[in-house]
Parts: sequence; structure tokens; C-alpha cells
Amino acid sequence: MGPRLASEETPPEDLESLMCRYQRADEEAASALVKRVSPLLYRYFLVQASNRRYADDLLQETWMRIHKARHTYRRGEPPMPWIFAIARHTSLDHYRKARRFEIREKQVSVLPERAAATPRPAQDLESILAALPESQREVIVMLKVSGMTIEEVARATSSSAGSVKQKAHRAYRKLREVLSARGVFLP
Repeated sequence: MGPRLASEETPPEDLESLMCRYQRADEEAASALVKRVSPLLYRYFLVQASNRRYADDLLQETWMRIHKARHTYRRGEPPMPWIFAIARHTSLDHYRKARRFEIREKQVSVLPERAAATPRPAQDLESILAALPESQREVIVMLKVSGMTIEEVARATSSSAGSVKQKAHRAYRKLREVLSARGVFLP
């Protein structure tokens, strides 16, 4: 029998069945899953300006976490929200770690003659965002700090675009209140 034509090949296996086989330690399924999902995850990390230069590392860390947590995947559920939730947590953990490092390890070329009396913008941002509930803070950071779209945030948080918009709207309202209490008035 001669070589098969592309149209005669079997269709690619769906992600759910690959994930179920991966849970059973099927190496072929694991390889196929990594091959199919990695480009999506890589683009997800590239979209976030704060993670762009770490996209390769984040991709690898995400797959390590997926491997460790694969037993928590529930059969019958779509795997992409589960995978993107892990990617989101990996990204947020990396962002928080990098921010802590940047705040403590700020390099300067010339030392100032005396310490500045005004608080640093990063500290102001953190204190302003601290007024938000965690879910709203997460949405604002992903939208405004990481530069993700509403659809990407919805996908990453396993929620609807409407829910993301609602959290962002409530967060903006709360941020206006916090800023006006500090004497900063926005239009």
C-alpha cells in the first residue's frame, strides 16, 4: 500500500482525550499535547509586556506545573481553561516575584546626594491597588499592567468577558474613590 494522502489521515485527536491519556502517563499523548498547546501558551506569555522576555521560562514552568497537577484535571471538562488557569498562576507568581526583586534591587548609575522624600511610583501603585479585592486587582493587573485583552483575561481566569468587564468597571470605580480621597481627581 502506498503513502497515505493528507485527506486520508486520521483527524487529530481532541485535547480532552489527549489530556486523559496524559493523566494515564501516556508519553505519546503528553508529547502531542505539548506540541498542540505550547504555541497558544507562548503567545499568551508574549502578550503580557512584563513577561515577554521570560516567555520561554514561563512556558517551561507552566508545563512543569501542569505535569505535577495533571491528576487534578477532571475528565469531561474542556482542558484549555484548566491549562490557562495554571499558566495564569505561573505568570502572576512570576510577576509578583519579579516586582519584589525590582523594588529591592533597583540599579542606579549615579547615586543621589540625598534620599528622595516622595514615595516611589511602584509603592503608590501597590498601595492604590491594595484597596481592591483580589479578583478585581488581578483583572486590573492583567488588563493594564500586563496589557492583555478582555478576551485573554476571560480565558485565563476561566470566566466570561462580561464578568471581566464587570470586575474592571467596579475596580475603576473603586480606584477613582481611592484617588479622590488622596486628592487626585480624574475625569
